[in-house]
Order: sequence, then C-alpha cells, then structure tokens
Amino acid sequence: MKNTLLWGVLLLGGIGTLALTPAAMAQVSPDGLKIGVLTDMSSVYSMDTGPGSLLAARMAVEDFGGKVLGKPIQVLSANHQNKTDVGAAIARQWLDQDQVAAIVDLPTSPIALAVQQLARERNRVLLMSGTGSSELTGPACSPTGIQWTYDTYGQASVAADGIVSRGGKSWFFVTADYAFGHAFERDATASVKRLGGTVVGGVRHPLNTPDFSSFLLQAQASKAQVVALANAGGDTATAIKQAAEFGLIAGGQQVAALLTDANEIKAIGLKTAEGLMLASAWYWDLNDQTRAFANRFLARQKAMPSAIQAGVYSVVTNYLKAVQATGTAEAKAVVAKMRATPVNDMFTTNGHLREDGRMVHDMYLMRVKKPEESKNEWDLFTLVATVPGDKAFRPLKEGGCPLVQ
Repeated sequence: MKNTLLWGVLLLGGIGTLALTPAAMAQVSPDGLKIGVLTDMSSVYSMDTGPGSLLAARMAVEDFGGKVLGKPIQVLSANHQNKTDVGAAIARQWLDQDQVAAIVDLPTSPIALAVQQLARERNRVLLMSGTGSSELTGPACSPTGIQWTYDTYGQASVAADGIVSRGGKSWFFVTADYAFGHAFERDATASVKRLGGTVVGGVRHPLNTPDFSSFLLQAQASKAQVVALANAGGDTATAIKQAAEFGLIAGGQQVAALLTDANEIKAIGLKTAEGLMLASAWYWDLNDQTRAFANRFLARQKAMPSAIQAGVYSVVTNYLKAVQATGTAEAKAVVAKMRATPVNDMFTTNGHLREDGRMVHDMYLMRVKKPEESKNEWDLFTLVATVPGDKAFRPLKEGGCPLVQ
C-alpha cells in the first residue's frame, strides 16, 4: 500500500486519539474531520486536477478557518495513478482505517464509480469535481454522492448546441476508450441528433495516447464538418496539436474539444488552438469573484485554476458549511443540508444540488481567442454564451437515478 500512496497531509490542529466506535465515526472524531483528495498527481489529468486540486482543498479549509465544530480539519491526498484497483484500495483504507469523512475530486470515471459504491456502503460523502460520467447521477447515483463541477451530458449539450447551431452538422468522434469517453460520446451523439445533426463515424483510443495519427487520419477521411474529441487532459491537448499538424483545421474541418481548460490551451498555444469552441463549467476571468480566487491560486500554484480545481474549492467549502450547520459529519444529514442550501460563491450563483447528486449551475460556451486578441498569457477565452443550468444539464426525470421519485 505504501508504494501506491502519495500522502500530502495538512494538519490544522493537534492529533488526538482515534474514535473507533460506529457512532463516533459518524461524527467529527477527536482528532478532527478528515477529507481525502483522491486524484491524478502525475499523469494525463494532473494538469487540471492533481496538485492544483489538493491546493484548492487546502485553500478551502484555510478560508473556513481550519476547524469545524471546534475540531481541526485534516486534508489527506493520494495519487490513484488512473488505476481502478489502486484508487479503490486507497479509498477502502481511508474509509475503513483512517476514518476519512469525505473523498474529493476523483478524476477518471471507472475509479469514481468504484469509490462511489464504497462510500455508499460506508455512509461517507463523495465530493466529485474531476469526474465526468453522467452515469454517476444516473443509474449509479448514490444518496451520499455529489457530482459538482461538470458531467458528460452538460459538456456535450452545451458544446453541441453551440456548434450545430453555427453550421457544424456532421460529426466524427475521437473517443477515449473507457467509461468516461463512452459516456461522453453517447451524450454528445444524443445532443447532436436532437439538434438535427448527424454522426458519420468514430474511433476509440487508449488513455494517455502519444500518437493520434491513425485516429485523426480516419477523422479526416470521414469529411465530417466537426471532429469531436471525447477525451480530456493531456489526450485532448495532444489531439489538438496533431490535428493542426495533419491539416484538419486548414482543410476546413472544425475540431471540437468537448472537455478542455485554460492550462491545456496555454500549453498548446493560441496560434494552434484559435477559434476552437468548447464548453466550460467555470473560467477564471468571468467576474470579480472568479478573478480574485484565481489570482490567489495563481500566486501559489503558478498557474490559473481549472474549472475542476475551482470546483474542488467550492464543493469543499459548501461541504464544511453543511457540517457546521448540522453539527455532524454523518453523510446523509450533511448531504441533505447541502441539497437544502443554494450555492452562491465564486463558482456559481444560485446553484442547487438535486436528489440525484447533480449540482446544477450555469455552463459557458467559449471560443479560444486569436493571438492578437489576447491581452496576457492567461487571457485565452471569449465568452460566447451563458447556458442556464436547467438547460445545460440532463433533466432529472431522464437520468434513471433510482433515488428520484
């Protein structure tokens, strides 16, 4: 186990004796409330999650005052290496031995699906910011699972609506070959067809692919107007760079990044990515609140926060507020309080948590700026449209969550 864990512990207060009784486990134990950030520290998703997600959780705890119900808050972290067995083993140790009350972030959907089941069985809270599969608030929903920042349905519907309405009618998918990518392609396909477009084909690639040439040549040969990248992180960045090298954009095809963020676009460069359309749950330059948080984060991380990292800060903050308000860390009581409390912070205004675990908030259609439009190294996106949450996310009755009456 030691070889699979990268622990980063923020101890805001003293350490006392562990409370091991079931009743005490449901409360804040004598040595404090433990929150575990389970994330990708070193691989394909680490730029938008990873160390930045850990910092965001720490900032939330610091801003909350470092204590809840008079007890210190501890933040643990671990690298799940994008391996389901590793992620599940870490979560099991945290929940069964270390008395972690809530697990945060969870990029990589197969890991999130496995950990959601563990958290459900042990009545602990799962605060998902980095995971996207809409299955997590659909058939696999949990009474203690929360999907805060984005999901494949919301990203796909906002991007598809923006692109199809602007003439991108025929689509070809380049899809990450695991649960997240499959859900992304499924949800995007449904949106494209609902809007009157067509899907002419698709191809799937392994996670963390260094060479997209064969996949992009198939996309080019399809003559589709839109080549949709149903992947994320480093895979998206690599695919965009290589799409430009292979002349897809110069040849008249539009590349749609269904999930990307400022860090990838900055690494790619505006000259390569200019004009790219994308959906986003949050952007650092939306308003005074987003800019204030982003600049604090930038000073410590030396990079602007991604939407996922901003979501980690927001969900941890709102979780701690609910623990304080209810006087307990018992999962169902805390989640019930979160459902009853509107979300108003630097992440969103008038957000609300549904019974299926989906936090509903506004989404944004963005366009990557041309180099001459950019005022500084992080001035990357132009806001094209704000999409209300009730329009962006899947209707509650259509998800198939067994918790929904």
